[in-house]
Amino acid sequence: MTVRIGVIGTGMIGEEHARRITQQLTGGEIVAVTDVNMEQARAVVDRLGLSARVYEDGQALIAAEDVDAVLVTSWGPTHEEYVLAAIAAGKYVFCEKPLATTAEGCRHIIDAEIEAGRRLVQVGFMRRYDSGYRMMKEAIDGGQLGEALMVHAAHRNPEVPERYITPMAIHDTLIHELDTFRWLLDDDYKSAQVVFPRKTRHAHSQVADPQIVMLETVKGVRIDVEVFVNCRYGYDIQCDVVGEEGVARLPEPQSLQFRQAGRLSNEILQDWKKRFSEAFDVELQAFIDGVAAGGIGGPSSWDGYAAAITGDVCVKAQESGAIEPIEMPERPAFYA
Repeated sequence: MTVRIGVIGTGMIGEEHARRITQQLTGGEIVAVTDVNMEQARAVVDRLGLSARVYEDGQALIAAEDVDAVLVTSWGPTHEEYVLAAIAAGKYVFCEKPLATTAEGCRHIIDAEIEAGRRLVQVGFMRRYDSGYRMMKEAIDGGQLGEALMVHAAHRNPEVPERYITPMAIHDTLIHELDTFRWLLDDDYKSAQVVFPRKTRHAHSQVADPQIVMLETVKGVRIDVEVFVNCRYGYDIQCDVVGEEGVARLPEPQSLQFRQAGRLSNEILQDWKKRFSEAFDVELQAFIDGVAAGGIGGPSSWDGYAAAITGDVCVKAQESGAIEPIEMPERPAFYA
C-alpha cells in the first residue's frame, strides 16, 4: 500500500522531510500540508511538485479521510495538541522533537496512547538510526567493551542565532544526547549537574556558552557532555564510550582527505542536515514501512517523556549549579 501522509508545519525540517518522502523514499505520498503561514505551505507544494491539498489548520488535516499518517514538524508548543488529535483519530503520527514542551504534556500523550491500546507515535530522535551510533550500540550490547563505565561526548555548532538562550542548550541541543545515551546504555538517569567554563567571546549576552553537562545513570555510568554552540569551526558530534575492556569511538563522517600545500586535511561539516542525512532517510522509511505493516517501532512516547523529564532537571541544574536528582517514573508495561 501507499501510505498517504499529511505534513503539519512546512518550515525547514517539514519541507526537508516532505522532499525525502517524495524524492528518495518508497511507499509514502504527501497528500496534505498545512502551516501557520499558508503562503509558505503553498510554496512548498509548488517547489516539490506535490499533488497535495493545503489545509487551513492541523486539526482539519488530521481529520481528512485521505490522510493515513501525520508528520508533526510545526513549532514545538503545538506538538502536544496535534499528536493528541492524531491519536484520537486513530492515525499514526511521526513527531519531531520535542514530543511536547513539558513533561506533563508528554504524559498526556502517553495516557492517550495507552487508552488507544496501540502504539501510534514515533518521536524523531534520528540518531538511533545513524550507522555510527548503531555500531556503538551493537558493540555495547555484544559485550565487546565489557560493562560501560563512562561516556565522553560533545555537541558543537558553528553558531546560533540571537534568539537562542541558555536553556535551549538543553531543550534544543542536548535533547538528542539525552535520548541517545539512554538507548545506547539501556539505562535511565539518576542525577544531573551543569557547569559553565569560561564564556566564549562569540556568544551573545543571553546564552552561557559553552556548558558541560554531567549525568549519572542508575547503573552508575558517568557521562560528561560538552555543549558548545558557537565553536565557529563546524558542526561536530563526538562520543566515546569507555568500558572495562576498551573504548568505542563514534566514527567521523566520511570525507575526502587532502594532502595539499603542505597540509593534511579533511572537510568538517557545517550543517546538521548533512551530518545525519542518511539517518533521516532510515528513520522516515522505517516509519512509512511500519504504518504500511500496521505497527510502528522506533523512539516511543515514553522515550520523549524520559527526555523531557531529564531536560527539565538539566535546566534546573543550570540555574542551581547543584547535583540535581532525576526521578523517573516506572515505565508502563505498554512500552516494554
